[in-house]
Amino acid sequence: MSFTSTSPNVLLRAWNNKETRSVIIQILAIALIMACFAYIIRNAVINLETIGKDINFNFLWQPASYDINQYLIEYNSRSSHFTAFIVGLINTLLIAVAGIVLATIAGFLLGVMRLSNNWLTQKIAYVYIEFVRNVPVLLWILLVHGLIIHSLPRPKDSYQLADTFFLNNRGLHSPTPDFQPWFWGVVGLLTASIVFAWWFKRYANRVQQQTGNTYPVFWINCAVIVIIPSLAYWLLGSPIEWKIPSLQGFNFKGGMVVRPEFIALWLALSMYTAAFIGEIVRAGIMAVNHGQTEAAYALGLNSTRTLNLVVIPQALRVIVPPLTSQYLNLTKNSSLAIAIGYMDIVATIGGISLNQTGREMECMLIVLLTYLTFSLLISSVMNWYNNHIKLVDR
Repeated sequence: MSFTSTSPNVLLRAWNNKETRSVIIQILAIALIMACFAYIIRNAVINLETIGKDINFNFLWQPASYDINQYLIEYNSRSSHFTAFIVGLINTLLIAVAGIVLATIAGFLLGVMRLSNNWLTQKIAYVYIEFVRNVPVLLWILLVHGLIIHSLPRPKDSYQLADTFFLNNRGLHSPTPDFQPWFWGVVGLLTASIVFAWWFKRYANRVQQQTGNTYPVFWINCAVIVIIPSLAYWLLGSPIEWKIPSLQGFNFKGGMVVRPEFIALWLALSMYTAAFIGEIVRAGIMAVNHGQTEAAYALGLNSTRTLNLVVIPQALRVIVPPLTSQYLNLTKNSSLAIAIGYMDIVATIGGISLNQTGREMECMLIVLLTYLTFSLLISSVMNWYNNHIKLVDR
């Protein structure tokens, strides 16, 4: 009498099946990840219990008891740690958005300059890119901050423009607008002008595809967006009052001030990231077949329209994926702001609040989840845009 087990054969057949094997591997991977998280959480809970601590976020509603040098919402030392967190969050968003905009513009210019037929232009871009991207970004932040602090004059010797804007080593002082009720009518017209410009661009593209006729879209849209709101602003009696900063004692009072820490961090992060974006743009443009350019020239397009209408739209399909990584790097590198005293989320809830309350686990969780959220949002937007511009199969 013989006994034959079919279990090994069943398992072997399941493993040899591609789809089944894929499911098994995914289950094992998820189980391993969950086990690692469970171990880390259990270890953290045990260690906190050992030192007599628990995980509690009630500290967020206690007074922060520290000042922040730049804030866009109402804040003082009697505000809560949660308010300090919101201030740091807004400051982080501000530097990330401003940095991404400037880095994108400068990076595209550098990428185009690297491919210029002009020898001097090409070499200037090459030297800049190689020099900037091979030095740590923290050194650039410290260097730019030091240059701003030590090269700009004191408040009483400020550089000024029309007795309205003042630049010194304590920042850029500018008027603060006080909006009157009629101003929102101007905002409504500006919004309508932008909507019209968007519609007209789509209409002009449709006409061009159907008939070949072209409209001066750029100049018409500029006229609509600039002239109509400006005319309405003048007819409504300039419904904005400006509070001009004035020198009182050793510093300026009134108006709005952009701190040197923000300017230094903005310029350093943008110029550093622009060096990488420049190489990404250069690679994307070079990936477009040269025959596309020759065909555009044969149709009578000049170099500028060829670049805008033929080369860049195709190059974007190569540029966008690595460009997303640079946007993420810039956002995360903004955490180095603490080195020059810019009060971002790391300096507020992840720095002073952490030291005052002793809630290191809670504060680090807040900072971690905030940067994770930022990264996922940027990735989602860029992935949507990448899918929007990709080639469509016919």
